[in-house]
Amino acid sequence: MGQLCGRCMQLLRDFVAFVQRMSSDLVHSIKECLTLISECSCLKQNNSKARQLYKPILQPHERVTAQEFLQHIETGFEMSPLGKDPLEALRTLAFSENPGLQQSAALYYLHMSQQMNIPLPVEHLEPFYALLRSADLEVQQMSSLSLVNFLLEGNIDRELVVQMGLLEPILDLLESEDPTVQCNSCACTMTLAVSESNREAIGAAQGVTPLLSLANSYDPRVQQNAVGAILNLTRSEKIQQVLCKEGALPVLALLLESPDLEVQYYSCAALSNVAANAQHHEAMLRPGNRFLLRTLISLLSSSVDKVSSQACVCLRNLATSDIQAEMVAEDVLPKLRSLLASGSEDVRRASIALLWILSQHPHNQDTLACAELIQSLGTLLSAHRTDPVIVGHTACIIKNLSLSKNRQRIIESPCVEGLLQTMLSADIQEDSLHYVTACLAELAKQEGATLRMVQWMDEPLTKCLVRLAGQLEHTEASFQAASIIQHLIGHEKMMVLLKRHIREIQAYLKNFLAHQEIRFQQLGISTFCRLREDPEFSSAFRKSQIAKLLEQVRQQTEETQELLRAAICHEDS
Repeated sequence: MGQLCGRCMQLLRDFVAFVQRMSSDLVHSIKECLTLISECSCLKQNNSKARQLYKPILQPHERVTAQEFLQHIETGFEMSPLGKDPLEALRTLAFSENPGLQQSAALYYLHMSQQMNIPLPVEHLEPFYALLRSADLEVQQMSSLSLVNFLLEGNIDRELVVQMGLLEPILDLLESEDPTVQCNSCACTMTLAVSESNREAIGAAQGVTPLLSLANSYDPRVQQNAVGAILNLTRSEKIQQVLCKEGALPVLALLLESPDLEVQYYSCAALSNVAANAQHHEAMLRPGNRFLLRTLISLLSSSVDKVSSQACVCLRNLATSDIQAEMVAEDVLPKLRSLLASGSEDVRRASIALLWILSQHPHNQDTLACAELIQSLGTLLSAHRTDPVIVGHTACIIKNLSLSKNRQRIIESPCVEGLLQTMLSADIQEDSLHYVTACLAELAKQEGATLRMVQWMDEPLTKCLVRLAGQLEHTEASFQAASIIQHLIGHEKMMVLLKRHIREIQAYLKNFLAHQEIRFQQLGISTFCRLREDPEFSSAFRKSQIAKLLEQVRQQTEETQELLRAAICHEDS
């Protein structure tokens, strides 16, 4: 066999050097890969498999501690916090590297969490850190479940859990491959997120991303708790920004179609919280993609009250002027009419609040003023006269719809009677009373509505109106009640009823004429002029001090006119 020439020898040397370099790089890459894999939390959480290859050594002091702790439990176990020595023994077991001892400590905490009904002292929280960090799956399961139990029963302060450094191991367990651990850690996070300060801490600790991942879990327990945790996080505007940035909106929107009703409710409530912040509306209602809007409207027909109620709340928060027309076009009215008749107070209140928002937009008023909806409003008002939310919103809706071209339908509906009868309720609140009187005063400007009111007027209603007009401490209700009376004066039936209250009417007219606001003075004067046409009222007025008050108003008016003339002349010059 011949020898290689110099050129071939050099080529062979170059090839060997190249292979050596490549081998070195390959080995280095393999080492880096193995290092990264070994540092991942998934291996840390599954180290129990590796530990099964050897039997952990039980240290002498751990053996003694375990025996003492067992003796303490056997001799006098009580469902109360441990004393100093037993607590130290429990701490030793929790921080042991022996899975069996850790399991004993975790089992003790689990039993305590199921039986104890008193607050857990702060020193008992320290062992939880070691138990949650344990590589043993059973320890993780029991310790996370016991922590959930303590939190749900209120036996541990939520803020204290975070202050003790337990949030980090709880969030790490979200990335466990075990559904039970995932479920428990999500439940812990959901409960902790009730606190405002804890929400900020969870966001800062990057807890949003794993929760969004688990919101798509196939395990219904895990999914429910993950979405529940997201719901609590949305109560913070700062965390809303983080959630939107991390892609929470499409995840929550898709979960509205979940077959799990709890998941539906949690996701809908979370979207309601986000929608309360107008800056997110653009992202939630992107042009050309109205999936969220259509899905929310479909949920109005849900058989579950809290889901349909929350869908109303979310739509109300989204109901800016630009989107309202689309809501009405999506045939939302029949669904809302059905919800008004619901047996659930929350559903009725949520649906009437959404209708109130829709009725504020002029372009919707003619559509909303349909006979079916107006009939439903009248029925609702008659059935729930003592509910301040129902009364207030219904009155505002009727007032808004009275501006439409279909106002005659309102006049002919049970709404007028319902509003009048509502004033007689002893439980009606001041705000509700203001909305009712304002609505009636607006309707009374129309002759058809005035005739309808007179038809329903009787002694109790007349007495109520006169009494309200005299209650100047309730400024708006007083003014609106007097305005209603002023519009009803020209009808014979009304005059007969008012004559029974001449003294009270004179009293409130005197107050109006002496009032600082011009609108009260003007209303007082116009009412006086109309009543004066009746002989009985005219006679009563001559015997009262009203003429003197009118003279004072005239003098004040003349003085004001002189000042105005002087001011105008000065400007002209």
